[in-house]
Amino acid sequence: CFHSLSLSLSPMAGLYTSLRPQPPSSNHSFASKLLLLLTLLPLTLAAFAFILQWRGGGVDDPIARWSPEESHKFPGMDSSPLATIGHSSSSDCVLGHSSSPSFPYYRDWQFNFESDLKPKICITTSTSAGLEQILPWMFYHKVIGVTTFLLFVEGKAASPSVSKVLESIPGVKVIYRTRELEEQQAKSRIWNETWLSSFFYKPCNYELFVKQSLNMEMAIVMARNAGMDWIIHLDTDELIHPAGAREYSLRQLLLDVPGNVDMVVFPNYESSIERDDIKEPFTEVSMFKKNYDHLPKDTYFGMYKESTRGNPNYFLTYGNGKSAARVQDHLRPNGAHRWHNYMKTPNEIKLEEAAVLHYTYTKFSDLTSRRDRCGCKPTKEDVKRCFMLEFDRSAFIIASTATEEEMLSWFREHVVWTDKALNIKLLRKGILTRIYAPMTIIQGLRESGVFSSVIASGSTALSKDKFLASIESSNSSRAVASKSHPSRKIGKSRESQATARKALEIAAIASHEAAVPPLSPPGMDDDLLIEA
Repeated sequence: CFHSLSLSLSPMAGLYTSLRPQPPSSNHSFASKLLLLLTLLPLTLAAFAFILQWRGGGVDDPIARWSPEESHKFPGMDSSPLATIGHSSSSDCVLGHSSSPSFPYYRDWQFNFESDLKPKICITTSTSAGLEQILPWMFYHKVIGVTTFLLFVEGKAASPSVSKVLESIPGVKVIYRTRELEEQQAKSRIWNETWLSSFFYKPCNYELFVKQSLNMEMAIVMARNAGMDWIIHLDTDELIHPAGAREYSLRQLLLDVPGNVDMVVFPNYESSIERDDIKEPFTEVSMFKKNYDHLPKDTYFGMYKESTRGNPNYFLTYGNGKSAARVQDHLRPNGAHRWHNYMKTPNEIKLEEAAVLHYTYTKFSDLTSRRDRCGCKPTKEDVKRCFMLEFDRSAFIIASTATEEEMLSWFREHVVWTDKALNIKLLRKGILTRIYAPMTIIQGLRESGVFSSVIASGSTALSKDKFLASIESSNSSRAVASKSHPSRKIGKSRESQATARKALEIAAIASHEAAVPPLSPPGMDDDLLIEA
């Protein structure tokens, strides 16, 4: 009985023991351990994450990763034009600062993406510029989707130190202005036709215009042989601004063009510099004057006087844009600004947002460099023989007759936009606009070491034989530089041949309109004609 009573009381004893308050020291020890654990756990995780990041730790960085199936992509095919400009393993910045450029889409500068990229776009130019201008111009257009460049070079661009670098760049074809080239062009089709003949036998800008047209004719054949879909003629002071596309990409812009369109016109915007000491226009100029085609008529003519600031026209130079042509049968140039077709009138569209950015007279030295390229007399009558546009004529006379101080004063008055109040007013009205994408892209290329790497690799890539050949080509180019271009020397002697050829072709096409020269934008007199 006593045993059973003790058994019945034992649960009561256990219950009493469990309900009895514990000593305070026990509770305090448990809380301390818990607090210590909660403190050490995040610190440990943070330290572990730091070690992984420092050592790489196998962390898969989607920016650094470049799989073969994505290797055809160009920068600008993302939502931001800067998303893939550069990458540095030591920085999270969009534009890296590593000693060597990391451009995964360039496949270690081999550029083996031409077969994958659609459409294939070719740019052709005639240039005498140096690397400081050509390289930023070229690689900016590579960034927005251009794969092939046909460079007709002379002067500085044909010198060994420049041309050997250009020849080392994949996708670039350099054509020297040699005697053989001029003889070949003298036998070309457009040389023996009438639509370009009104520009023959004239110096300076007229001679350049003929030379550009002859080069464009050869470029069409080269572009077709290379399997290009589109061809564009640009000067090396012009950048295409592919606004309006889903991506900042010329490739995407032309991909969206309907298949029945033969030619796409890019209205030009003109640089509006705010200082007289510009050294690198592509990275120092962000303000542009918009084209008539991109403005309401009332705004354009309503602000015309304030926009011209006493200059002859709304733009300093041309205002009729540049164009891209679909490579096809019977394509021909129609001057430096347009393309045409021997068998039909091209179906063309004019883009409502995209533009060609023309960096004209951006440097004070442009006044003297243009003067030095032309041997005309600085008189009002003789400059008409040399230049097509009124501002070029005025600038040539000033550069030929004024002192350095007078030239700078004229430059500030007619070219530099120093009136900030007027600038803000015209920006608000939409006459002026700010465009930053090209300067940001080119600055990113420069900071990533792209240009210096190309120059360094081009300087060592050529063999001794190729280097000597480039010198020979350059000497040949210089040898013919003092001789008159065929545009002033040959045409008359081939008049009968041209007549016979046109007689045979009359069944194909009755007549050709004259080539489209650089044209000024509409003036106030044009507004009266429009109203009438």
